Amino acid sequence: MSMRVHTPGRKAAANRRDRGQVAIEYMGFIPLLLLVGLFAIQLGVAAYAANQAGTGARAAARTATQDVPRGDSERAGRDAMSDWLGSYKNSKFSSDDGTGEVTYTTRVRIPSVVPGIDDWGWASRSSTMPRG
Repeated sequence: MSMRVHTPGRKAAANRRDRGQVAIEYMGFIPLLLLVGLFAIQLGVAAYAANQAGTGARAAARTATQDVPRGDSERAGRDAMSDWLGSYKNSKFSSDDGTGEVTYTTRVRIPSVVPGIDDWGWASRSSTMPRG
């Protein structure tokens, strides 16, 4: 039976150098991973803004079509939305009163989480409800 004795040599020195190289490569790859992560979060924020636009449009249209009005339709739409998206600065409401129905369109500014890109545009949703 032969015994194997481990002696540090050239192979151990090469392994130490490889570990340093891997660390440098990893440090170069981290910014790319962070950027991809931020764009994924941005996609979720845009979907949330579109969802909130739909919620505001439905609430405004529902309020406008009630037989006994219970307040301002636009105010009801803003109240149904998240505070940071439903503010007057971040959202716009428009209405189209037809004969038997009311349509409200809500536009919400998509907030940015990616540094350097401030304008992602607007998410827009409409809702039509019958009167009475």
